[in-house]
Parts: sequence; structure tokens; C-alpha cells
Amino acid sequence: MHEAKDTARALVRIGYDGRVHKQFRAANAKERFDNEVRVLRYLEEKGCDFVPRLIGADEENLKIVTTNCGARVERLSDEKIAELFAELESYGVRHDDPFLRNVTYRAQDGRFCLIDFEFATILEDEAGESATARAQGAGKSDREKPPSISVPTSAAGWLLRWSGVTDIGRFRPNNEDTFLTIAFDRQDFTYLGWEGSAVLCGQDLIFAVSDGMGGEKSGEFASRCTVDNVVHMMPRRFAVSPAHFKAEITECLEVLFHKIHMQLTMLGQCYEEGHNMGATLSLIWFCHDRFYFGHLGDSRIYLLPKDGGIQQISQDHTYPGWLYRKGELNERQLRTHPRKNVLTQSLGSGNQFIDPQIGEIVCQPGDRIVLCTDGVIDGLWNHALEDLIRHPPKSLDNVPPAERLVRTAVAESGRDNATAVVVEVAEQSDG
Repeated sequence: MHEAKDTARALVRIGYDGRVHKQFRAANAKERFDNEVRVLRYLEEKGCDFVPRLIGADEENLKIVTTNCGARVERLSDEKIAELFAELESYGVRHDDPFLRNVTYRAQDGRFCLIDFEFATILEDEAGESATARAQGAGKSDREKPPSISVPTSAAGWLLRWSGVTDIGRFRPNNEDTFLTIAFDRQDFTYLGWEGSAVLCGQDLIFAVSDGMGGEKSGEFASRCTVDNVVHMMPRRFAVSPAHFKAEITECLEVLFHKIHMQLTMLGQCYEEGHNMGATLSLIWFCHDRFYFGHLGDSRIYLLPKDGGIQQISQDHTYPGWLYRKGELNERQLRTHPRKNVLTQSLGSGNQFIDPQIGEIVCQPGDRIVLCTDGVIDGLWNHALEDLIRHPPKSLDNVPPAERLVRTAVAESGRDNATAVVVEVAEQSDG
């Protein structure tokens, strides 16, 4: 079988006969399995011919087998996407993930189709349940209501401010760095600007930096491919029990890093110009009152606590970085070590195995998190980075924090591309 998708929530494989085999897993797998089976059977009864037809359902192992609806569609106008999902509703089903990732093209009859119905609603059921809920809900206490998974009150009043900047530097012919700022909820992804703020209310936010490697244009492609996959491969985490959040997020990040690594490795093997191309990735994911992070390579994640100081959260995946963590090198020796730029781990780059660093950062209002590539580190010592964030000179006082770091690093060194993202946690009243 050919593996089409492997995420925390599902494993999808295509058999040699073209049939699609999907196994549900992780939290709420049984509920999602039951829902997709019920929706597909309902659509078959209604005569809907542009969705998969259910061939078999294994309740014990939470597996379904369906017909194949063709290849995923890479580009389609918003109007056409809206038209497809509106057509589905004419059959009595609303797709609760109505986006391009769930549109396929069936070449044999030239038909656009819709897939993945684990998050879908039969409209007749919704109408009936709403009436029942209204009749039964009167007089019930709050303790009898279903548990909420919205952002807890401890973080509901928080505001995140961010800025992100990338610079080619003074000597490189192209920029192999990329950064990403996105927000998403159950309905949509939103690409955020280079600078902005957001109140934390029912949405997740992800900030990431990536430094590509490989020469020519392959390094640039590798970093762009890496951050694009953060969006495309990010598994849905909504409707997950709060008790499972930490395990779910950790698994999501593990899958994310390994899938990107696999993709870059395969691309490097298929195209001679991309031989051994690779990338670093450092990201933070604000989810359910916590910052989770994932990291591989020598880009860095720093925490600047409200009360002062600077802590390097990420580990440099280099031999000198290992010596530094053991206490055998100081910062000066680390920065001047002849092997400081030789990575022991990265995405792609011909590495057979990777072991990404994944963890959690507990923050409070007043804390700041910095993500940056090695071009920033090359130009700034840790104490200088902290000073530029906390006590910038008057000439940079009105400049966004990320731009302060990049502009100063390029002026001091500029030998490499330089990229930074700075995130500040604040009270909403401070906005």
C-alpha cells in the first residue's frame, strides 16, 4: 500500500486496487470514526456521487475502506470551493472543514469531489438536536454542560504582540531563511502580518523560523517547503479532551517534524540539484494556555522572563552545542569553535534519523520569546540580544523588536541571512 497521510489523528493508505484505507487514532477516534461512517452512509442514501463510497467499516480497529475520489487539488478559486461545499449541503450535510485540503479531482469523469467527513454534520440531526437541547436544557446547572475547550480564564485576557523580519545580509546572493506567523481555529488558517497583536480567545497561534541549506536555490526551497508544511500538515487538535492536550500536541509536533524530514529527504533523492538539501526549524505553538515548542538544528528559541535574564530554550544540534550544554565550553568558545556550523541534526540533509526537541514553555504576562536563525546569533551575543529587547538605544526605540535584532546583527556581522520573530505576552488591558 501507498501511504497517503500519517498524522496524529489518522493513517491513510491507498491500496493497489485504488481503494482508500483509513485508520482513526488518538483522542476521540471512536467518535470521529462513527461520525464519518454515518455521514458517508447518509450521503450514499441521498445519491451524492462526488464523495467516497463506504466499502467497509471495522469498528473494533476503527478502520474504514472507501472508494478513491482522485488526487488532492493544489489550487482552486475560493468561489469554486464555496460552490462545492454548498452543493454538498443540498444533500443535507455540512462539511465542518470546508477548505481546499478536502477537495480532490477524479480524472475519469472530470469531477471535483469532497473527502474526510470525520468533522461533518448531518443537517437533519443538527436541527433535531437543537430542538431537543432547548427542551432539555432548561434548569440545568453549569456542571451538567459539556466540558469547554476554550482558552482558560488564566489566559483568556492575554494579548500576544509579535514582530518578524528577515534580511539577506551583506554577502549572500539569496535569502535561505523563512519565518511564519499564523493563527488558526476549527474553521480556518490566517496568515498574520510581519507585526501585529491578537487576543487569545479560542484560537491557536504558531510562530516559526527556518534556515535552509543546500546551495544554489535548494536551501531557499527547503526552508520555504518546511514552513509551508507547518500549515499543510498541522493536524486538527480541536474537540480534543483537555486531559489529552499535552500528549496530543507533543504527538502532533513529532509527526510534523518527521513528515517534513521525510519529504525533504525524498525531494533531495529525486532531484540532483537538491541533493542533501535540508533545513532547521524552530517553532512555538500557543495552544490551550501553554506555549509548546519544537526544534531541530541551530536556529534558536530564547525565553526572556518578565523579571529579567535570558534563557536559551532550544539546544544547538552541533558538536560544540553539546559541549556547551555539558559545561565544557563557554559562550565565547562556542561562538568561535571551528565546527559550530556543522549540524548533527536537521530536516533532510541526508540524515537517516532525527530526534526533534519538543517541550513546553510556561509563560506569564511580561515574558518574551525570541526565535532566530544563526545569522542573528552570529552578530549578537546573548546579553546584546537581551539589551536590544529590554533596553534598546533611542535610535531603535520605535523600531519593532525583531527588526532591532536583525538590523543590529546584520550591521555587526551580516555574513549570513538573518531572521527573527519576537513574541511578547501581555495583559489585554496593556494593548
